[in-house]
Amino acid sequence: MNPLPPLAPWQQRAFEQACAAITGGHFGHATLIVGPARIGKRLLAETLAKRVLCRMPGADGAACGRCKSCQLWASRAQLETPEVRPDGSPSHPWGRSAHPDLYCIGHGLHPKTGKPRSEIVIDQIRALSDALTLTAQLGGAQVAIIDPASAVNWSAWNAVLKTLEEPQPGRFLWLLADNPARLPATIRSRCQRLDLRLPPRDEALDWLRQQGHPASDAEAALDAARGHPGLAAAWLGDGGMALRRAVLADAQALEHARAEPDAVAKRWLAEGRAEERLWHLAELARSRTADLTEPAAARTLMGRFDAANRARDLLRTQVLAELAIHEALLAWRETTVRR
Repeated sequence: MNPLPPLAPWQQRAFEQACAAITGGHFGHATLIVGPARIGKRLLAETLAKRVLCRMPGADGAACGRCKSCQLWASRAQLETPEVRPDGSPSHPWGRSAHPDLYCIGHGLHPKTGKPRSEIVIDQIRALSDALTLTAQLGGAQVAIIDPASAVNWSAWNAVLKTLEEPQPGRFLWLLADNPARLPATIRSRCQRLDLRLPPRDEALDWLRQQGHPASDAEAALDAARGHPGLAAAWLGDGGMALRRAVLADAQALEHARAEPDAVAKRWLAEGRAEERLWHLAELARSRTADLTEPAAARTLMGRFDAANRARDLLRTQVLAELAIHEALLAWRETTVRR
């Protein structure tokens, strides 16, 4: 049985583009797979890896499902860390695949704490480079996927660069990135690029309805997610829309001095999903600028937008989370926006 769910239409377009490049003999050694978080980059990469590793792919570019490689894929072991698929369901955990010629590099476990690392470290990349120098065990291709590429630390990038500069026939390295600008220019310049773009609104709504979401809910979530169907599906499945309404209520309470930033920051940390709350806070500020004509008010809202996004970035560092959130919330108390 194939453990991979079917591709969404926007994923299928990118997959067919890649398959055409493979068939035409111009699919490069290194590819940067780019798209917003939760748009389905990992599912695309897994499906494409299955195709590349298949020994008897069909004329349509799909894996045969019968060869030794496909059989190994179907029976592969559970991997390490989960991801939410575009439909909001968890994917297979991420880590070392049961397939001998597929290498998946993500947030490894720290040997002392047993918890996931915040970065992809040089030892992981060196081990990957060593593995890619070996002959493919099934006699075909080898595929290495690094996700998220933005987690690779600067020391490890030097090891990645060495792999990119010494391509081997039949060896593929794919980097998955939400924001490729965060990757070193020396890396980006050596990679082909495969983009997963947001689909047209009608296509996104149709896909959301096929996932079982009522039309009115799908429209509200898609509008809130700015046309991102994967994000909308996740919110519809995990209470994200209710969380959005709660963030709006907190922002209004801060604006009218009915709440204090430090108290709200502590509560957000205690209740969880702080980064998602900050995303909603930033989007609230952005959406309010649409009907503003006063430059000072627009600057205030953009300041709030920037503060929330800055706090989201800080949550990925060693900065105290409560302090980062507090600074973002403080921007909603310092000035009042007049329309």
